[in-house]
Amino acid sequence: MGNAGKVMGDFKGHAFPGFILIILGIWWTTKCVLKYAFKKQKPTSHFDSKALFYRTEMLEGIVVVGAALIGILAGQFVPGGPHLILYDYKKDQWVRLLDWHHFTMYLFFGLLGVTNILCSTIRSLPASFSKLMLLNALFVEAFVFYNHTHGREMLDIFVHKLLFLVICLTGLVAFTELFIQANITVELLRTSLFLLQGSWFWQIGFVLYPLNGGPPWDLADHNNIMFLTMCFCWHYATAIVITGAIYAFVTWLVKSRFTRFCPSEVELLKNAEREQDSEEEIVGVSFRRRRHLAPNVGLDGTERDLGSIEIGEVAG
Repeated sequence: MGNAGKVMGDFKGHAFPGFILIILGIWWTTKCVLKYAFKKQKPTSHFDSKALFYRTEMLEGIVVVGAALIGILAGQFVPGGPHLILYDYKKDQWVRLLDWHHFTMYLFFGLLGVTNILCSTIRSLPASFSKLMLLNALFVEAFVFYNHTHGREMLDIFVHKLLFLVICLTGLVAFTELFIQANITVELLRTSLFLLQGSWFWQIGFVLYPLNGGPPWDLADHNNIMFLTMCFCWHYATAIVITGAIYAFVTWLVKSRFTRFCPSEVELLKNAEREQDSEEEIVGVSFRRRRHLAPNVGLDGTERDLGSIEIGEVAG
């Protein structure tokens, strides 16, 4: 792969956010498919999922806040970290600004978790606040990584540009969700882009910081850029496959479990639909009979059959 250039940061700084984003992508995919599957199954009160999803929103917020705190603490207090010192007045220089970039990203995702908790506990708050905070977190993440590569090698800049691209696309889809409510296609597009973000963080880590003493990448070789262009597309193809597999598995699981564990409720739903169809059919038949057989009084005081009136009117 050639000679390595100057590389800043470390593998862990890219692996941890990648891991969190992949977990979020898988969870959000599962959650939106569950909502869609429950809605299609028309569950009864036993399967009323609204209360369940309110609880999961709170749990999700707690997990996101915890992950953000772990990322902040790990980035600040690892050996050689800034230890919450932004500027060293003795040396008259900034202290590990790249770690502070990661700190800023984790901070806004932590605020996203706090917003999820508040929206799930305070019912007066609109659920769209969480989506708005997600949009803010993505905007800050994109802004941070756009300015993350000054003075670095060509390949280093390129892989971070691709990361910036996918963050912007995710933010655009999240912005669309503010106006298109409960659209599973848009939601799955967003979750697949989160999976792509997470896997690309890992790819950046492997490119810039090879593990186990592997050969370093030549950061000035254009062929490496050409390969990583294809590799980025393969990452997205993998994200799409994972999203599709989750969709197929969750819909099958909900349908099979709902039918297996609540056969009486399924039968009640079917019987209720049959009874409703029968009632509508009976009402329609009786109405037609009254219309054609019931006597009616004409203008001359004589009773006439509605059927004959209609035939006479048509003939006239």
